[in-house]
Amino acid sequence: MKGRIRRCPADSSYTLKATCPVCGAATHTPHPAPFSPEDRYGNYRRIARGWRI
Repeated sequence: MKGRIRRCPADSSYTLKATCPVCGAATHTPHPAPFSPEDRYGNYRRIARGWRI
């Protein structure tokens, strides 16, 4: 795990751990996924998910 902060979706607390120390639920990163307009494999990924191009 990188040193990024994580957020618990159940009680909205922030931590650096993979599980919430308050409720024990799995935490997720609150940061958006990286985006690049020059994504070479974006079309293939959207086709694999069933999205229309």
